Amino acid sequence: MEYVKQEKTPAERHPFVELPKMDDDRATLVLSREKHSFILMNRYPYNAGHLLILPYREVPDLENLSDEELLCFTKTTLKAKKLLAKALRPNGFNIGINLGEAAGAGVPKHLHQHVVPRWSGDTNFMPVLGSTRVLPQSLEAMWDHLKETLENEF
Repeated sequence: MEYVKQEKTPAERHPFVELPKMDDDRATLVLSREKHSFILMNRYPYNAGHLLILPYREVPDLENLSDEELLCFTKTTLKAKKLLAKALRPNGFNIGINLGEAAGAGVPKHLHQHVVPRWSGDTNFMPVLGSTRVLPQSLEAMWDHLKETLENEF
């Protein structure tokens, strides 16, 4: 019962605001920091290499971003797509934003865009029938690979 009554920490209440403030990018899965936005690996990926693009400011919708923030958000999304294309060579991508809880946003108060690499035949029975995702390598190993590609190619 104590666990239920515990106050949430700032990181639990506002994870996307607190993560970029931390120093250990590998532990927090932050891949790249731009002026107004950053690239974060999804801790609960739909697929290997699933990235999130987030503004530093906690806003719920695209319309809440300034023009400069929106441009940075878009360019950061393109950088993430190019990174995944170079590092993982997928056959395609899902890129999208879930606005609001009803649309499936897990953290509806903080706008974020998903960039998910896709390969032909990558969806199998495990996520559909078994409610289980199978990833070919650990998040840390994927972070290392993506970070190395980022440093060598961009």
